[in-house]
Amino acid sequence: MAGRAVVLGGGGTLGVAWETGLLAGLEAEGVSIGGADLYLGTSAGSIVGSAIARGVSPNMMAEMQIAVARQQAATSTGPAAGPPPDLSKVMAFFMSLPETGEPPVEKRREIGEVSRTSATIPESQMLAQFQTLGVAGAWPKNFACTAVDATSGEFKVWRESDGVDLTRAVASSCSVPGIYPPVAINERVWMDGGMRSATNVDVAAGHARVLAIAVIPMAIAEPRMLARINAEAEAVLAAGGQFHVISPDAETQDVFGMNMMDPSRRIPVIEQGLRQGKAIAAAVRAFWG
Repeated sequence: MAGRAVVLGGGGTLGVAWETGLLAGLEAEGVSIGGADLYLGTSAGSIVGSAIARGVSPNMMAEMQIAVARQQAATSTGPAAGPPPDLSKVMAFFMSLPETGEPPVEKRREIGEVSRTSATIPESQMLAQFQTLGVAGAWPKNFACTAVDATSGEFKVWRESDGVDLTRAVASSCSVPGIYPPVAINERVWMDGGMRSATNVDVAAGHARVLAIAVIPMAIAEPRMLARINAEAEAVLAAGGQFHVISPDAETQDVFGMNMMDPSRRIPVIEQGLRQGKAIAAAVRAFWG
């Protein structure tokens, strides 16, 4: 059996902020998730996971995000900054899914049509944004990220062995339908891996210890999302592994607000992650070692 795996779930702009703050808070208390055998990222988690796998410290990531947030606030304030992206179609998709089990391929094809036909920024602009975030360079051997074919609904786990450009792979994992364009890889177009699962925990089955960091945006969604995560974790347990999940506490969920793509909340969400990471460090240390 393989060693340890860290699963980092999706959650938009604020998911990246919370996960980064959480890991920085753990690190401040002497708990590091560095050196895992696998970092599996879905959507927002693919940005964080690829950085951690490349050896970037969570504290440095948090500082970079805070700097970017302050710069954006200084240059893009008021109505000219525009409203947060419209997530209504994606949220309707999630609300239509069964409580457990992955979405039927037919449902993934439906949301894939939204991905392929919506007016968004050009793919080139999206890829440039990810390079600005530092998602570039050689593929870390212990990193993988998830995506879904926007035409067929097929699920895919991108790994180093696929020989795919890291920026494209992570961008495809983050391609929220209706917000970002699907990303072309190997003559196919790919969308957010969260259209199969917000965490895809079952992909980590076969590891002795699996630590999942799941972004749950609202208390009203918590029972439903945790039910799906725990159902996926059955594959980990059945293979003989141990499983531990971390999700946002009530105080963090209050700070998230209603739109996880709202960049104006990035700094307070990072601060909540820092607070929560410090508070749970002892429990994570006991599990992770």
